[in-house]
Amino acid sequence: MNHLYYISQGKTPEEHLTNIETAVRGGCRLVQLRLKEIPQDQILETAIAAKLICNGNDTCLIINDHPKIAHAINADGVHLGKTDSDIADARLLLGTTKIIGGTANTLEDCLELIKAGVDYIGLGPYKFTATKKNLSPVLGADGIQKIVSSLRDNGHKVPVYAIGGIVEEDVEVLFETGVYGLAVSGLLTNTSAERIGQLRQYVQEGYKATRSIENTQY
Repeated sequence: MNHLYYISQGKTPEEHLTNIETAVRGGCRLVQLRLKEIPQDQILETAIAAKLICNGNDTCLIINDHPKIAHAINADGVHLGKTDSDIADARLLLGTTKIIGGTANTLEDCLELIKAGVDYIGLGPYKFTATKKNLSPVLGADGIQKIVSSLRDNGHKVPVYAIGGIVEEDVEVLFETGVYGLAVSGLLTNTSAERIGQLRQYVQEGYKATRSIENTQY
């Protein structure tokens, strides 16, 4: 069970790869390569290198925004933002065995993603974050809890990851909202593998302390 999801960060593709490698060495087993505003051939090259890092470490590699690149390198899946590729097209390309995640900011967003057949939802932003441009309205813990509760009350079991500006002090309060996991970037970037291992253990314990929900494949 992966309750900690690392979203790569760095000033260059090389820094993204270094940070992914450190996260993997720290025990993070769900990683997203998130490269913005660089040529697709450079994203492909970096994705190939990221796949090599994740191979042999039982780590799922998700590619942000680019289903064709995910398909080309046989990544474990793709994450699509609200303005990215169509989920149905991505599923047709990648097949039923790959993970497809989507970004949501409202209950309506979540329901649309569930209808489209996503495997998980990244719900946020929890707080302000400088990582993402054109930031959607901040939800806070109360906003996330209301959405997750509504989904569960209506029988929807898709895993929901809170995302956006999460720091260590937020772990307990976020798991109390009912989310399955935490998607983080700055918290694990430029951090030692040993410290990441400690944070991963803390997150796992935070999840277990609140409740136990359905198993998932990732």
